[in-house]
Amino acid sequence: MNPLRKLTQRLKIFFGVSLLLFIIPAIHAQEILTLNKAISVAETGSPDLKRSMLNLEQFQKNLEAQRAALKSRFSLDVSPVGFSRNRRFDNRVSQWYTNENFQTNALFRVEQPILLTDGTLSLTNEFGWQSNFSDATDSESQVFYNNLYLNFNQPIFTYNRQKLELKELELNFENANISYAIQRLNLERNVTEFFYNVYMAQMNLNIAKEELANTQKSYEIIKNKVEAGLAAREELYQAELNLATSKSTLQNREVSFENAKDQLKLYLGMDLYEDFSILADVAMNPVRVDLEKAIETGLESRMELRQREIEIENGQFDLIRTKSQNEFRGDVNLRLGISGDNPNLDQIFDAPTNSPSVAVSFNIPLFDWGEKKARIAAQEAAIESQKLNYSDEQNQIIIGIRQAFRNLQNQLAQIEIAEQSQTNAELTYEINLERYENGDLTGMDLNLYQTQLSERKIAYAQALINYKIELLNLKIQSLYDFETNQSILPSELYLDENNQ
Repeated sequence: MNPLRKLTQRLKIFFGVSLLLFIIPAIHAQEILTLNKAISVAETGSPDLKRSMLNLEQFQKNLEAQRAALKSRFSLDVSPVGFSRNRRFDNRVSQWYTNENFQTNALFRVEQPILLTDGTLSLTNEFGWQSNFSDATDSESQVFYNNLYLNFNQPIFTYNRQKLELKELELNFENANISYAIQRLNLERNVTEFFYNVYMAQMNLNIAKEELANTQKSYEIIKNKVEAGLAAREELYQAELNLATSKSTLQNREVSFENAKDQLKLYLGMDLYEDFSILADVAMNPVRVDLEKAIETGLESRMELRQREIEIENGQFDLIRTKSQNEFRGDVNLRLGISGDNPNLDQIFDAPTNSPSVAVSFNIPLFDWGEKKARIAAQEAAIESQKLNYSDEQNQIIIGIRQAFRNLQNQLAQIEIAEQSQTNAELTYEINLERYENGDLTGMDLNLYQTQLSERKIAYAQALINYKIELLNLKIQSLYDFETNQSILPSELYLDENNQ
């Protein structure tokens, strides 16, 4: 059989055995955690995603409240008891008198904001009973009264504040939705990195165990030779040192492995006392990537560009508000009313009084020492800055996709180099192990070859993982999955309002 093919098969067996060594001891006590399952757990338990969801809920409720505020508002003010006694002076007769007043009333009001014009239409009705006594005339009056008014208020020569506030809240909610979607993508990337950190820590641990087994074997060989007088005693000392170093390395790798698992648990929102084992697929499956398509889909779909557009729109709203400072504006108020009063309740409107009124007012600024002009110039500069941010975001997207593409191609080359290096390191170690057994190599030299083999195994595993991570990075940068040749629509990442 071809030696290279034989070694390739050994490598496959090694990775398979490494996973089995990790899984079999815990198969009855531990949960098996795959990458997809880890992402699923994070979507429900991740503190970062929960914070983003709460932020989204906050903006959603603010938008719901504003929309509710545009509907008719009903209110009832009730004053069951009102009593007053006052000592007053009557200038007409130059005489002091005492006035007592007792009343009870209720005011019902319906207000309807008008989104189209920013006006307000209201209907009010006040009904009550009043008793009044004055010792100036020694008379008492008791009467029922009712006042019914229809009122319309309309601002003129100014912007529509209701429309602007509603549009701002809609943009804020959209922005929060986009932030949530971006957080979900970042969550997938972060979970992947934490997941593979655990996998690499496990690989390091397995390699350290294998290294310790090899070192133990070398120690037994040199120990037997020294006892038989076939090797110098300093070789045994070196073998003991190598063995102690391997044990120390194994212990350090165990600590690193447990620390990596804790970090993954924390990010996923898992119970810190729950144990699990990792099942990872790092098999090499090269994916064909079209750079031009990646850039095209990235510029069409990246949600950060929409966020920059929202910033520009909000900047325009701020400019409208700025221009409204010290503005010329007016208010028109129209009122139609009917009122009546009578000691008898059923005769209140026997002689009603019509109470129409019209009022027009203007606010006319005269001189503000250039304040308004300066504030407008400042806001216009802020908008220009936001437009530059939009252009810069486009360039950053293109650069990010290009870098991810180059890194992906580089990782393919690195994998080939790492695989060949591992093969060579394994061959070298087997040859030198035989030389060591024959007494042609010192324990210190063999330890160097063992270390080299461990490093090459780790480098190969890391190269495979780096390729997976870079492929995911390109997917996030371009919002296109080249593994399945499907676009990732931003709407698929938004939180469905029905599920909130």
